[in-house]
Amino acid sequence: MNRRILTIDDDPAVRDAFVFALSDVGYEVETAADGAEGVELARRNAPALIFLDLRMPGMDGVETLRRLHEVCPRVPVYIVTAFRPDYLDELAQAARDGLRFGIASKPLTSDQIRTITHSVLEGPKVM
Repeated sequence: MNRRILTIDDDPAVRDAFVFALSDVGYEVETAADGAEGVELARRNAPALIFLDLRMPGMDGVETLRRLHEVCPRVPVYIVTAFRPDYLDELAQAARDGLRFGIASKPLTSDQIRTITHSVLEGPKVM
């Protein structure tokens, strides 16, 4: 199974939090500081899951989402943001255009990052 995770966020502390949370449990985490870099990394080697910020300088998260969908349409994208209300109309249009994504509010704990990753990639745990 592909265990590579791509995190696209302009905040180095957020990128580090994903590396810290996921590296210890066997995931390989790549990071990008902006949308263009993230799209290029995804184009070169499709990850299993992408975590994406919405508010970034240059290409915002919604445009990045659209470009990611072009280069790796089957890779799940989880938007992690504190600014979702600012992007509701754009996200609604992206969903109508057939783009699929999950959304979580920042900040996320390490446990939340691992839970989202596990549930997206491996499905819910059965008791």
